[in-house]
Amino acid sequence: MAIVGAEYCDPEERVLTVRKTSHFSPGDGFAAYDSRSGRLAFRADTYGRGHGGGAASSGELALLGPAGEPLLTVRRRRPSLHQRWEGFLGARAGGQRPLFSARRPSILGGAAAGAVVELLPPLVSASSPELLRVDGSFPRRCCRVVAAPRAEGEKAKLVAEIKRKVDEGTRVVMGRDVFVLKVSPGFDAAFAMGIVLVLDQIAGDEPGDDAGADALDAKIW
Repeated sequence: MAIVGAEYCDPEERVLTVRKTSHFSPGDGFAAYDSRSGRLAFRADTYGRGHGGGAASSGELALLGPAGEPLLTVRRRRPSLHQRWEGFLGARAGGQRPLFSARRPSILGGAAAGAVVELLPPLVSASSPELLRVDGSFPRRCCRVVAAPRAEGEKAKLVAEIKRKVDEGTRVVMGRDVFVLKVSPGFDAAFAMGIVLVLDQIAGDEPGDDAGADALDAKIW
């Protein structure tokens, strides 16, 4: 499924180690490293954020390649009760149509309520939208991105997964600022990182209860 580009659709599972940073003051950014090569694969930057930063900022976020080339731009759509975000190919220009939209499944949903991502024309036809569902809790770094069935008899398909990072030497679960993004074969890794950016803005971070998350995710690993 090529959304940003076919070059980001690996025929094998791709594993990225993602680090949440604070280099892009006053907001947060991300840096993602390929597990095979150890090289920087993607990074995030922020534009025009409010003085207070944070998820309620009206600024835009850009997903960049390792050389700083713009791959995706995401921005919050206002007004929106569901906290809807839109994603644009490259550096967004005036009048450009979004590739996808993402929102909370319910205005009553909390940080762990997941998200719904919808691909938009011309990627898909208006009569047959492609929907992806995020299940689990992004703040706890334990969630799955699933492509919903498009026809009767089809099954939902796992396309990406976010898990806590475990130190290979000590087997200790690392903090939430470092996590793993697993991208299924054939799925667009740049698009998966775009979903991570949106999830971070929609969900933010739950305060406290980090130790409980460590214990839960340690069992998963």
